Amino acid sequence: MSGFPGGTAVSIVSVYDWPTADGQAGGSPHLHTASTEGYVVSRGTGAVETLSGDGYRRHALERGTVLWFTPGTVHRLINGSGDLELTVVMQNAGLPEAGDAVLTYPPDTLDDPEAYAAVTRAPAAPDLTEDERAEAARARRDLAVEGYLALRERVESEGASAMEPLWDAAARIVSGRVETWRGLWEAGPRAQVEATGGHLTALAAADPAHLGDSHVSDGGGPAHRWGMCGRLEAWDLRPRE
Repeated sequence: MSGFPGGTAVSIVSVYDWPTADGQAGGSPHLHTASTEGYVVSRGTGAVETLSGDGYRRHALERGTVLWFTPGTVHRLINGSGDLELTVVMQNAGLPEAGDAVLTYPPDTLDDPEAYAAVTRAPAAPDLTEDERAEAARARRDLAVEGYLALRERVESEGASAMEPLWDAAARIVSGRVETWRGLWEAGPRAQVEATGGHLTALAAADPAHLGDSHVSDGGGPAHRWGMCGRLEAWDLRPRE
């Protein structure tokens, strides 16, 4: 079974309405190191704050908004209306699930692998009740916001160069995961690009053989999780044997 088009992943996020230290409700600020992420807003209003090579920006969100951001961009979802919901299209299906997300914790947590792993994985620990998972997700969010607010202040005063310590930390955190990611990329996005190249070569020769392999795939029902930005409905749309 082929993977979802383009080797992408799709999920639906109902953004947290829990207030934060600066009075704004929303999710956990974080960045991705190898994957571009896109938002398609389906309900509600709010904003996404970003820290990137462009500095600090705040982007309004409403139904029909489509925006995306490249690796290294810190993004923080803000739930303005209380019912903000969006569809997330993520490049490189499987990589975020395999660790391509680094949260903006304060430096002492970013620099301590055990502390970083403990707070990040806490909502998925076995034998927790749903209330306990929610509490762990909220604690994770609050710690990421704490680090984010300090970083945002530095970016606003010093410019994008203030991002460099976080980017250095992110590269260190994910470096040991890259070989796993490479396999996911080769089986997903790269394989789809190469398949399209083969199809074009065949069609140029008026060869329709691949059309006979046509089929329909069903992603099945979503898994529900306490995600970084909100309650998450996610599908595993990677290729299956």
